[in-house]
Amino acid sequence: MNVVEKIVTLEHKETVRLDPDRLTGLYRQLGDKNALDVLCRTVEELAVRLSNCERFWRQRDWAGLRKCARSLVAISEQIGMMALAHVAGDVARSVDAGDVVATGATLSRLVRVGEISLTVIWDQQDLSV
Repeated sequence: MNVVEKIVTLEHKETVRLDPDRLTGLYRQLGDKNALDVLCRTVEELAVRLSNCERFWRQRDWAGLRKCARSLVAISEQIGMMALAHVAGDVARSVDAGDVVATGATLSRLVRVGEISLTVIWDQQDLSV
C-alpha cells in the first residue's frame, strides 16, 4: 500500500454566533452613535490583537501570547463574540499547559474564528470606514 494514496484533506468550517443581547445592551446603554463608535474601535482592536497573537506565536513569546489571548476573551465577551472568547480562552489554557502543539492548533482556530467573527459583526452592523 502506498501511503501517499491515503492523504485526506480536512476542510475547516467554523460557525460563529453573536450574542444579540450583548449588542442590544451596548446600544441601549450608550446610544446608537456612541455604541457604533465603540464597536468600530473594538473591531479594530480585536484585529490588532489577533495579529499580535500570531506574532507572539512566531516569536515563541508564551507569556505575551497568553496575555494577548486573555485580553481577547475579555474584549470579545463585551460585544457578544462568544465563540471568539471561548477559543481565545482555549489558547490561553494550552499555553498554561505548556502544550506547544495544542497551542499551535488552537491559535490557528482562533485566527479562523476571529476573521469570521469580525466579518460577521462588520456586515451585521454595516460598519463602514
